[in-house]
Amino acid sequence: MVTFFTSYFMILTSSAQTDSVRHHSLVRETVRNFDRFDTHFIEPQHYVFTVMLQVTHNYDIFTLRSAGKEPQSITFSPDMKMKIGPYFGWKWFFAGYTFELGNIDLSHIKQQLDFSIYSSQIGIDLFYRRTGNDYKLRDAYLGKNVYTQPLEHKPFSGVRAGITGFNIYYIFNHKRFSYPAAFSQSTQQKVSCGSWMAGMGYTRNSLDVDHQRLQHLVDDCLGNNTVPLDSGLMIRNVSYDDFNISGGYAYNWVFHKNWLFAASLQGALCYKKSEGDAVGNSKEGFDFQNVNLDGIGRFGVVYNNMRWYTGANVIVHTNNYHKPRFRTNNTFGSMNVYIGYNFGLKKKYRRDKQK
Repeated sequence: MVTFFTSYFMILTSSAQTDSVRHHSLVRETVRNFDRFDTHFIEPQHYVFTVMLQVTHNYDIFTLRSAGKEPQSITFSPDMKMKIGPYFGWKWFFAGYTFELGNIDLSHIKQQLDFSIYSSQIGIDLFYRRTGNDYKLRDAYLGKNVYTQPLEHKPFSGVRAGITGFNIYYIFNHKRFSYPAAFSQSTQQKVSCGSWMAGMGYTRNSLDVDHQRLQHLVDDCLGNNTVPLDSGLMIRNVSYDDFNISGGYAYNWVFHKNWLFAASLQGALCYKKSEGDAVGNSKEGFDFQNVNLDGIGRFGVVYNNMRWYTGANVIVHTNNYHKPRFRTNNTFGSMNVYIGYNFGLKKKYRRDKQK
């Protein structure tokens, strides 16, 4: 009897171990599938480590528009500032820090985090942005025959905007098309190729405009020609959740050996649910649930001989928010110029080199 139970226990243990091995093998195989591709089109990375120096220009344009018979609009944006910093990469992990050149005014510091992961099959963008108080008026339309040039480039610190969220997308032709070749230089595209993409995402947006300070600025600059602001521009404490599904197309053009031009466009169908209030209206009158279109564009040029790489890219997000009484558009992104060096040749390529 003891022998029977001992044998039975050993069978169960062996079965459990077999299931565990199968489970781990399945997980390992799934992870490996994320970066499997056709080596006729894509050359895998030969090195384990990379160091890079990057110069970044961030931009942010925010436009408010009122609706009605006599609409008004005002556009804000901060001065474009340059940041520079080092980055370090190990396999999939890539991190760094940039600092602003020139004088740093602590009252104007923005909080910003942009993090992207690109495998052959899946891409993920994470972002967190909170504006500083360094906006300037760039353009204004306050009605027919209203001369608004005195308002241009005037500092205005009464705007607060923020966005937090993520986007995740699937690359259908991932065995032949490489997003990492264009935007993280972890592979090399050998033959021109494109791919359709589809994804989903979520963002939490916030907006607050000090309309009284804005009216004072208009009065000071326009003098006797001043006009009252439309109530549609008197926005305060608005926040909304944005759920989206997206689709688009990306293409890598190998126009010369080791050179690549990349472009991708994605449109997002967004369902937005908001809470907020406008001056002179109840909170209930400002709630809404509707659908809008947003967009993401990525463009880049890269030279990569596998040991050294250099290039530039531009990433643009546009975020729209519509209400019967007003509209907003926030376009933000970054332009990056970089140069990097790979080192730590992988064992496979060390053996090939020795042969």
